[in-house]
Amino acid sequence: MNIHLQHMLNALRLAEQGRETVSPNPMVGCIIAQDDRVMAQGFHQRAGEAHAEVCALQALTTSVEGGATMYVTLEPCCHHGRTPPCTTAIIKSGIKKIFVACLDPNPLVAGKGVAALRQAGIAVEIGLCESEAKHLNEVFFYSIQHRRPFVIAKWAMSLDGKTITHPADACAISGEPSLKHSHAWRACVDAILVGAKTACLDNPHLTVRYAEKIQKQPLRIVLTTRAELPSNLHLFDPTLPGKTLIVTTESSHHFPKNIEVCVMPKNENGKINLGELMHELDRREIRSVLVEGGMMTHHQFFQEKLVNKVHAYIAPVILGDLEQKQPLTQLSVSELGADKLMTAYLE
Repeated sequence: MNIHLQHMLNALRLAEQGRETVSPNPMVGCIIAQDDRVMAQGFHQRAGEAHAEVCALQALTTSVEGGATMYVTLEPCCHHGRTPPCTTAIIKSGIKKIFVACLDPNPLVAGKGVAALRQAGIAVEIGLCESEAKHLNEVFFYSIQHRRPFVIAKWAMSLDGKTITHPADACAISGEPSLKHSHAWRACVDAILVGAKTACLDNPHLTVRYAEKIQKQPLRIVLTTRAELPSNLHLFDPTLPGKTLIVTTESSHHFPKNIEVCVMPKNENGKINLGELMHELDRREIRSVLVEGGMMTHHQFFQEKLVNKVHAYIAPVILGDLEQKQPLTQLSVSELGADKLMTAYLE
């Protein structure tokens, strides 16, 4: 494998370690190497803390005068934000060559970082692993370019297309591995959103619980047109970690003090204007939203073309009548062009 490619792929793997903690910033990894020898490495660990390039520079134990090269997965910043410009630190370090996977879409950077480095006499090559770097930060790129959050619609369903189970039968569709995977994704997003019906029927916590290490709790969002929700919901528990936001079209003062209420305008159908809500969440630097239901909430998001990605958990079970669900065994999947054929036996 090309040594430059190998270093950049390793930098991308480093960047991935910040997935749960860097938002609203992008994930970035950096490696400083001399030929095949890695001299230092770093990744952006948390918003407000040192960026990947600075972390790598701080980890250096030897001089870079022998011809070290930097590999970074995103264009170094050149502006003062929560931290000083990375370009300044790089220029001062004495590094003479940098591979940049892709340019930063943030208008505050957007090529200006590369220009500053080149003006200082540093050779910069752009585009190594560009598609991989953009895919890694698909949420950040979309949010910055469209000024609204990246929306993931998530649901669990049986092979006969049933997505609704009785609240007391929470495991009727999803198994434990799916549950853990779902919570792993909760840990990666900035907000989890449900409609009022789901909040009332399922009484969810909307927290990250099944994870090896819980780094943060996403914002919990509940949509309710009438601003009426039972006071005994778990979401109103003041000991629940994280914050809850009630989005409604009517102002209300009956919610607990620990709950924030956000009043949004109605659309032409009398429902919450999701477009305006997306702009409000963007203003709050919410980069990603996981929409967990229910059916009508999903329908509205799809209808208004606000969904970017789908997570559908399909279980090997025929629900039919909830009281007589039928497990399936020996499930196999075959690809038939764009379609998939699922074959299974009833137990």
